[in-house]
Amino acid sequence: MEMDLNAQVKKACFLQRLKDFPSKLKDGVTKRIKHVQKFGKDDPRRIIHSIKVGLSLTLVSMLYYVRPLYNSFGVSGMWAILTVVVVSEFTVGGTLSKGLNRAFATLIAGALGVGAVHLARLCGHKGEPIVLGILVFSLGAAATFSRFFPRIKQRYDYGALIFILTFSMVAVSGYRTDEILVIAYQRLSTILIGGTICILVSIFVFPVWAGEDLHKMVANNIIKLANSIEGFDGEYFPSSEKTSKETNSSVREYKSILTSKSTEDTLANLARWEPGHGRFRLRHPWTKYLKIAGLVRQCAFHFEILNGYVLSDVKVRR
Repeated sequence: MEMDLNAQVKKACFLQRLKDFPSKLKDGVTKRIKHVQKFGKDDPRRIIHSIKVGLSLTLVSMLYYVRPLYNSFGVSGMWAILTVVVVSEFTVGGTLSKGLNRAFATLIAGALGVGAVHLARLCGHKGEPIVLGILVFSLGAAATFSRFFPRIKQRYDYGALIFILTFSMVAVSGYRTDEILVIAYQRLSTILIGGTICILVSIFVFPVWAGEDLHKMVANNIIKLANSIEGFDGEYFPSSEKTSKETNSSVREYKSILTSKSTEDTLANLARWEPGHGRFRLRHPWTKYLKIAGLVRQCAFHFEILNGYVLSDVKVRR
């Protein structure tokens, strides 16, 4: 009797969950859609960037769709699609940085790889794999070690990675094929096509400049610091004009400045790759922005110390 009652309860619970499933599914889908809409409204440039990537992929796909282009590049056209996926970045500086690094690294590594294959073949059939192994080890280890240098790590880390990948692929595959020059030419051509399309779309279709983002970020940090200083008086010497909640929120605005250095350095590193645009036709003064940002952050640290001192003094008096 008790087992029958438990079975009926379980069946009723299952039927209720099954009945509530459509409404829960609808609520979940509605919630996700609203979240996506809010995410897009917060920064519409995200939607534009997604469309730009789709446009670039469509353009490079013509290497497969158009018969004359496919006859020229063959299956190597897939490298153009891969380049678009890898190189496309949110900002113009990021796209230029990755695109130029990939192009020059592929060109240099491809030339060295072809040269390594021809040099190894001069050593005979038995000596060829030994020479190739030594060259792959030497250049691979040297390029990997160079990535530890801060200057190379900051500017050319992606290029060093592509150099290692391309040289190893060309040198190793050259041992089993006689058409190494054709393969190197096709891959280099398709990579250049994919990178060029990405750069052109990034610059001429609703560009997102890292220099402008750096400018806005430094300006906002200055405003936040000013608001914190203005709210300091109302926080510790309150008046009837402003509530303690308003002054407290304005005083805390400076805290985001303390952790902004990594973002500022990243934007400045990308801004150095960008061509003249906006008010700075020749070159974006990213070094000046970093100097100003450093001074603002220094003021924020001083304000943090002052704020901590005043709070501790207030607690002691209480």
